Amino acid sequence: MNLLELVLNGPETDPVGESIVDAALEEFLVYGLRRTNVDVVARRAGVSRATLYRRFDGKDALVQAVLIRESRRFFASIATAVADLDTAEARLVEGFVVGVRYARTDRLLNRLLASDPEALLPYLTTNGHLVVAAARDFLVQQAPESDPIEGRTPEGVAEVFVRLAISFTLMPQSAIPLDTDDAVRAFARGYLAPLMRSGS
Repeated sequence: MNLLELVLNGPETDPVGESIVDAALEEFLVYGLRRTNVDVVARRAGVSRATLYRRFDGKDALVQAVLIRESRRFFASIATAVADLDTAEARLVEGFVVGVRYARTDRLLNRLLASDPEALLPYLTTNGHLVVAAARDFLVQQAPESDPIEGRTPEGVAEVFVRLAISFTLMPQSAIPLDTDDAVRAFARGYLAPLMRSGS
């Protein structure tokens, strides 16, 4: 199972497991990854340590469960935003807008970039191929009817979108105004959408 399949089709937790994931998310938001203690997560969730460990092997498994659930919510927000759009170009543009908005406003992503960059950054840079591939493949799924253009493929165009979104996330200071959804949309239409047009 690749990362995208794991995010979209991975096992759901039961209500107790979900409460543990909720508690872990709140602890990560307050204390970051390194300072979060599994025993404290169990107490916040109102369960015993043994109950937590029956569902999650340890802290790493808990971190993975939180990240997978938050990624699932992220992908669902893109799917919802693009569902009623008529063209592949419009869906990729709007998917880019949602991605940049997420990077700008998501509490967990911004907390981890501030408190645990050494844990998060490899997944977005040197070891980021799985994240890029998952996001790229998801975007391609949102525009299944797009036809290859000479020298370009839907996968290649989607990957450019993903890599740019990651770059803007890690280095938000830019000569390109991206402070609002409208500004991001204008950038995507002016700079990125032409990649999907023949003769561009």
